[in-house]
Amino acid sequence: MKKEQEHLIQTLKTRFEQNLNRHPDIPWADVQSRLENNPNALESLQAMEATGGEPDVIGQDKETGLVIFCDCAKESPSGRRSLCYDRAALEARKENKPKGSAIEMAEKMGIALLTEDQYRALQTLGEFDAKTSSWLATPPELRSLDGAIFGDYRYGRVFIYHNGVQSYYAARGFRGLLRV
Repeated sequence: MKKEQEHLIQTLKTRFEQNLNRHPDIPWADVQSRLENNPNALESLQAMEATGGEPDVIGQDKETGLVIFCDCAKESPSGRRSLCYDRAALEARKENKPKGSAIEMAEKMGIALLTEDQYRALQTLGEFDAKTSSWLATPPELRSLDGAIFGDYRYGRVFIYHNGVQSYYAARGFRGLLRV
């Protein structure tokens, strides 16, 4: 195994051990075994880590047994901000185009944007996005109207809002989810 992968696995193990409340009843040995046998997952997790996501295990799929990783940085990952929602929004923007789109970046990283339900579930594990916000996977019927949803945590509660897909802000990024 490459040194970079070994370092990543050690980083993930340390984070896992420091945040046991996020994944009760999931043994690290099972997680490590899955990681060591899945180089694509390690690449995705490295991309999550490199962009400031601080990925950690937040659960396990009861049907498939897959371990679920999610960005657990306190604020929306700093290396994934100032993005519009998707490629169509980026192309439609005439001036002051952002550097890219959340959907495309997530696809390139091999992860998925959190859904509204996943975002709300994440917020039960801590307080995330108290100063930032995160684009969320948007239902097609809303996206077809040139809108997208995003979430944040303010005043002790989770808020889900809408915005035009072409918009982008220095304090809005996205959180990703990966099943291993």
